[in-house]
Amino acid sequence: MDSQYEMVWIPIVDRSIELTEPMKEKFESLQTSMPWFTVYHPSLIEKAVIRFIKEVWHFRNKPILVVLDPQGRVVSPNALHMMWIWGSNAFPFTSSREESLWRQETWRLELLVDGIDPVILNWIEEGKYIFLYGGDDVEWVRKFTNTARGVALAARIPLEMVYVGKSSKREQVRRVMATIAVEKLSHTWQDLTMIWFFWTRLESMLFSKIQLGKIDEHDPMMQEIKKLLSYDREGGWAVLSKGTEVVVNGHGTTVLPTLLEYDLWKENVPVKGFDLAFQEHHGKLHDIAHPCCRFDFPMTAGRIPVTMKCPECHRTMERFSTFLCCHDEGIPDVLFQ
Repeated sequence: MDSQYEMVWIPIVDRSIELTEPMKEKFESLQTSMPWFTVYHPSLIEKAVIRFIKEVWHFRNKPILVVLDPQGRVVSPNALHMMWIWGSNAFPFTSSREESLWRQETWRLELLVDGIDPVILNWIEEGKYIFLYGGDDVEWVRKFTNTARGVALAARIPLEMVYVGKSSKREQVRRVMATIAVEKLSHTWQDLTMIWFFWTRLESMLFSKIQLGKIDEHDPMMQEIKKLLSYDREGGWAVLSKGTEVVVNGHGTTVLPTLLEYDLWKENVPVKGFDLAFQEHHGKLHDIAHPCCRFDFPMTAGRIPVTMKCPECHRTMERFSTFLCCHDEGIPDVLFQ
């Protein structure tokens, strides 16, 4: 597909900051490392063009990929999201292609893990029960995995578990991963790039839906994506699937108690199957607990919805302004975008 499109990098800089020699060297290094075309120097970009890119294309210091057709018409305001989700299958990267790909999708485990981990794809092929889980609390992880293993043994089902970390707090995630490895609690992704890619794809799903205007409560897949991203902000969580079919997408405050109360619903397992029995009991606890939902949109995200409805109770959520300092992640250098 390389010959069917061309890429051009337009480096937008903060003109209030004087370019020092180290900055110039960094720009030149970035420029020479890129296989595509670039504007020769940021100073050649007129202020009116920068204003247009910010106001019309919603650029907010975070890279966007605007797609133009051969006539110069915008066919996607930002194709990065669909690239993260579907890769080269998203070609020609138009909004209509994005809509078409979503129409073909279902809420399944392959959508979440893509080709990140072939081991999980093998488990899916074998029809195993799979817990995809995350969080940064070592004690919760230890209790969850040990309880899940005990329930699987009692129910006589093949169960696998994989830890996928968090979208932030890398140091805490590293510590949890180390504990999981030492105590052999479950499968885990040792490469943090895999964890980063998992969360980047999931966030891309949210922004892709927002970009297409699919943010209401009538889109079931959007509700599941919103739930998972929200759970990541507040403690532990787990997604249970049977093969590729997602059975439960739940917060730690409901998933773990469901497992701990196995004696209350184990009689339903032979009759309804483990997946349906688990789902029903989890639903009862969920109706009582109603985990809170929270979303954090950085001001650099570009298109941010004016309102959002909670994926749990479907009420319109309150909106807050937050100032967040997180030394664990490091502040990304947004001088050249």
